[in-house]
Amino acid sequence: MSVSQDVLAHIPYLRRFARALVGDREGGDAYVLATLETVVAEPERIADAEDVRVAVYQLFLDVWATSPINAEIDRSGEPTEDGRRNLDAISLKPRIAFLLHALEGFDTEQIGSALHVTERDAQALIETANGEIADQIATDVLIIEDEPLIALDLKAVVEELGHRVVAMPRTHTEAVAAIADARPGLILADIQLADGSSGLEAVNEILNSLSTPVIFVTAYPERFLTGEPPEPAFLIAKPFNVESLKAVISQALFFDRRAGRKENGAARAGA
Repeated sequence: MSVSQDVLAHIPYLRRFARALVGDREGGDAYVLATLETVVAEPERIADAEDVRVAVYQLFLDVWATSPINAEIDRSGEPTEDGRRNLDAISLKPRIAFLLHALEGFDTEQIGSALHVTERDAQALIETANGEIADQIATDVLIIEDEPLIALDLKAVVEELGHRVVAMPRTHTEAVAAIADARPGLILADIQLADGSSGLEAVNEILNSLSTPVIFVTAYPERFLTGEPPEPAFLIAKPFNVESLKAVISQALFFDRRAGRKENGAARAGA
């Protein structure tokens, strides 16, 4: 298999990781494209690697780190009244290590290689992120899922993170009706629902009247990581890995709260 074929096999999942790290599809895809351009210009960085997958992610992170804004540590998260800090207080390396481990399934040796740190340091970074992510602010969650057992599994994970499930509709109609009684701070949605309707369409209708982050759950993630719209920003594969789901929930809330704080700041500045 050629270097290009080796690399292309990992691109859908690199795009998923990039979105989780950057917070949106366009930004994540821009860094992935820059990574591919670097592969073309410097193929030896991949060709000589023992583990092509790790090399691809390492190269992506090297490219991503060349942007000055990504080299900074975000310390903008202020303590809440009860002394907790939200996800903006997590420095970049622990957050990256957490995503590599929980979302991409990297072990500590692979994480160390990708981040140019020792295996011991990689473990310490994961532990740092776990501790601070566990301290995130709770929110109300809407779960749109037609399979009862999966819905209950999702509910268990959400509640373990300290959030509250406000409803678990199974169809497009039920999902749209659910927001009449609740204003969720996060939505988890299956893409194919019980009545044959689309979870994507249900969520799009909901988002016409409500602004909230959405995580889609599907048995075929590669079908929605093609670069063609409609394409979810946050995507989890069925059967889902608990740690992966926790990672994506944390990232979705991280970017939603950061965006909300920026909007509030802009409003105050213009007042």
